[in-house]
Amino acid sequence: MQQQYDYIIIGAGSAGCVLADRLSASGEHSVLLLERGGSDRSIFIQMPTALSYPMNTEHLCWQFHTLPEPGVDNRSLHTPRGKTLGGSSSINGMVYVRGHACDFDQWAEQGAEGWDYQSCLPYFKRAESWSGGADQYRGGEGPVGTCNGNDMSLNPLYQAFIDAGKDAGYSYTPDYNGYQQEGFGPMHMTVKDGVRSSTSNAYLRRAMKRQNLTVLTGVMSRKVITHQDGDQITVTGVEFEHKGEIKVVQASKEVISSAGSVGSPQLLQLSGIGPADVLSKAGVNVVKDLPGVGENLQDHLEVYFQYECKQPISLNSKLNLISKGLIGTRWILFKDGLGATNHFESCAFIRSRAGLKWPDIQYHFLPAAMRYDGNAAFKGHGFQVHVGPNKPASRGYIRITSADPNQAPEILFNYLKEQQDIEDWRACIRLTREILNQKSLDGYRGNEIQPGYDVETDEQIDAWVREHVESAYHPSCTCKMGADDDPMAVLDSECRVRGVDNLRVVDSSIFPTITNGNLNAPTIMVAEKAADMILGQAPLPPAGVPVWIHPEYQTQQR
Repeated sequence: MQQQYDYIIIGAGSAGCVLADRLSASGEHSVLLLERGGSDRSIFIQMPTALSYPMNTEHLCWQFHTLPEPGVDNRSLHTPRGKTLGGSSSINGMVYVRGHACDFDQWAEQGAEGWDYQSCLPYFKRAESWSGGADQYRGGEGPVGTCNGNDMSLNPLYQAFIDAGKDAGYSYTPDYNGYQQEGFGPMHMTVKDGVRSSTSNAYLRRAMKRQNLTVLTGVMSRKVITHQDGDQITVTGVEFEHKGEIKVVQASKEVISSAGSVGSPQLLQLSGIGPADVLSKAGVNVVKDLPGVGENLQDHLEVYFQYECKQPISLNSKLNLISKGLIGTRWILFKDGLGATNHFESCAFIRSRAGLKWPDIQYHFLPAAMRYDGNAAFKGHGFQVHVGPNKPASRGYIRITSADPNQAPEILFNYLKEQQDIEDWRACIRLTREILNQKSLDGYRGNEIQPGYDVETDEQIDAWVREHVESAYHPSCTCKMGADDDPMAVLDSECRVRGVDNLRVVDSSIFPTITNGNLNAPTIMVAEKAADMILGQAPLPPAGVPVWIHPEYQTQQR
């Protein structure tokens, strides 16, 4: 390792791997990538069907937990974050959802200039190789392989769910990542040739062949080093711990934090950049009072809505050791079959009420009835949807309580703090029950396992949601971009930390508001777009494509 690099990237996750590749591609710049975790070579990472294992494996994942959350019966919820090459893209469910076009227009409206949908779409396309081939919405030559699994051919329940949506009066969408998000259709995943297409596999593998990129694993980044000259604060390097030694490495151009929506605000606060009162309480000297660091925390919640299946066709019969062994063996030999999918092959995006311009409820359909730990929900066959509102009004925070970087920060999402979120959940449960009771599922649907038919009134729904809701593992927005006159905006529209030179943040923490969907795709897009900014390259030209909005959205829910 050298003593100085042009760029130092902290975190080899969904964004950091993209930056390591793009910043080193020309060969002109020396780049150092620092990662706390280690290798991502585990079969449990690479085999898509094994997705529940890495998320619960200590050495692959930060096992964060929230403070007791008042809105969900004071439960402390699990908040895992990737701790390996590829970060959370190596431990996630591989669901590929860009978000709705209006999400990015909302970013621009909130002060993230140049982050509107038409400006972001070219970077989504640059990142992607879509199995269906390139068009005006989809990329065909990018590093990340995306597909819609087995085209739903593995199980008739996938199509029955889509048909139930059409029965209920919702539209069909052939590509929710294209012209029209709203509706029911096939779901897309980051899987290429039967293998997880993490950012480590897609970007970092090729970049590691270059002499000008150094990747150091097993590194605890302690803080960024700042130099102050009057009112000017400049970041000059990074202090980190490696193999029991504390070291400092210098950055001649920039330090970029890609440590994630938990790690980036934690790192900034440990470096003295953040809300002065939080830093003082933690015993950290205040370098720059930035009140927004760690605030504005947002997440998606979800429940499993489950039914018994009258026909013996669900994945519940595949949860025994013999079946798992056969699935794994086939995947090792051929990289296909049930081992090559995350099993979420159909989905939906709907609006919870009239007056909403774009969807706020998302469905992942699974042809099995399972618990959160991956075990069967009951003896027999079943199916379920993972469902929840995607545009919460509640906001939380991430705050350090100590100057020790090894001590986890406090995490509080304030789930269901806002009344609108509670009402959205009531609508979500009722709309879901209506959809799953349509005629296209009549031949399959047995008894409702949960919530159960006795959960019907507002009070009963509220109580059941508080007791059963879990995080969908989408923490975000804790170092948001925003306008110059927004006191809570941590970053400008170029991802630069306000009032601090040579320091940027590039990961899901920079979102002003959470997107309508899973966060991996927009995080990759953010890194692609930020790479051009860091290198001083002209942005890709805006797409200028049409976007479907329900023509009667102001008066109709569907």
